[in-house]
Amino acid sequence: MTFSGVGLGLRRPHIEQVAALAAAPVPFWEIAPENVVGTGGARHRMLTGVLERDDVITHGLSMSIGGFDAWLPEVLDRLVAFLKATGTPWHSEHLCWSSFGGAHTHELLPMPFTREAVRHTVTRVKALQARLPVPFLLENISYYAELGAAEMSEREFVLEVLEGADCGWLLDINNVYVNSVNHGFDPKAWLAGMPLHRVAQLHIAGHTWLEAEGVLLDTHGAPVVDPVANLLAWVLARLGRPVPVLLERDHEIPELAVLLAEREALQRVYDRALAGVAHA
Repeated sequence: MTFSGVGLGLRRPHIEQVAALAAAPVPFWEIAPENVVGTGGARHRMLTGVLERDDVITHGLSMSIGGFDAWLPEVLDRLVAFLKATGTPWHSEHLCWSSFGGAHTHELLPMPFTREAVRHTVTRVKALQARLPVPFLLENISYYAELGAAEMSEREFVLEVLEGADCGWLLDINNVYVNSVNHGFDPKAWLAGMPLHRVAQLHIAGHTWLEAEGVLLDTHGAPVVDPVANLLAWVLARLGRPVPVLLERDHEIPELAVLLAEREALQRVYDRALAGVAHA
């Protein structure tokens, strides 16, 4: 099965409406296993019906890839069973840490940009990949401050982890853009030397400008702005091949019809970018 086009994350406010449709209004949905595994009730039954009917890509939220907490065998067993049931082509997680000593922060916290952190993360990724029934992707995150004294740049850190772990890349376009504004670099130059052959999926989202602080905040709570959409088109042209793009919306979630209209606008960006490649 080949995934392409612009999909949506299936969020709680839309589950009942989507479940009542005769067919999917999008090429695929992205689902977080944490929002499905171990739950129950009417909404869970509706969501399960959508998963059985439509194409799905899974994306994790809580594995704390860069952390030190061991993964419980029963948690991995449930994740493996879920991935097999959905038929997802791969599973992804964030290049971050989010728990310590068994306590979950529910935040995507940045890794220290050090060689030891690279070695530690690579070991963790390889161990998880060996357990999963599908390929594994890492997603670059947005961050607002460096954790400790850096021995390399964020770009070098992401590159060394991807290459060292020999895993796929879920390239988050908005996170690159947000970091480029907050930390003062050219996003295209940042991406130009990265291993784009490892990209299997893209994320795109909206953000919020905090004027008083002079900071872009990765909120997933607004429509995608033109500079981010343009960066998406540039990346697709550089890739020269169709990959699935996921429009994320986790806050200030609009009505489904509004979100679908935003998705359709991005689909046009997607189609134009790849049409240019086809005719090059």
